Amino acid sequence: MSREKLDYIPVKDAATVVLIRKMASQHNVLMGQRGKEAVFMPSKFVFPGGAYEENDSKVPFFSTLSTHDEALLTLESKRNISLGLAATVIRELWEETGLKLVKPLKWNVKAIDGWEFFHKRGLCPNASKLTFFFRAITPVGRPRRFDARFFLCDAKAIVDDLDDFSGASSELSHLQWISIEESRGLDLPIITRIVLQEVSRFLKEGVNANGVPFYNEGSSTSNFSHLTID
Repeated sequence: MSREKLDYIPVKDAATVVLIRKMASQHNVLMGQRGKEAVFMPSKFVFPGGAYEENDSKVPFFSTLSTHDEALLTLESKRNISLGLAATVIRELWEETGLKLVKPLKWNVKAIDGWEFFHKRGLCPNASKLTFFFRAITPVGRPRRFDARFFLCDAKAIVDDLDDFSGASSELSHLQWISIEESRGLDLPIITRIVLQEVSRFLKEGVNANGVPFYNEGSSTSNFSHLTID
């Protein structure tokens, strides 16, 4: 693809989840490796996540995000899809790892494309366990561009065996729980390394006092700004 065409790649909304699992005396995160033939970040180790789909905004919830996080997700955005993004990350987590962040609740709507598995079993997203903590837009010049919102989640909220990935799709291979320190030895995208730094800071200090870090490489002011609610 020519440089001229790359400059006009549309930015898609996306969501990613960083699952935190306390094992012995250390915190581990769940990561998997993208295929070597993938157009976006081939062979890189990443967190579960993917692109927002319009149907994600039609899904009923067992519990929603905090009102604070919902408000933060609307900042610097052209539309309000806060809950849709929470649904996205729960759907992508299930698709890519087989793990579910849900609670049993009968759906009050008909089955929705992409969510048939959940509808059939009477399972709804449990979004109250998600914390919005980071946002990043893929730089110009990449073959795919995403406006990715990153969520933290304690793995205790998952309803499945945390070591059973038998229900995972083939999108991510080598799924594994790995310490934050050890993960730095993997083949990681630059933005994933930045996110891991923020995860480490969050685990030590809690919510960022400056707001949610927003990484937008190439902005006229700085690569980083912060999303805050006055």
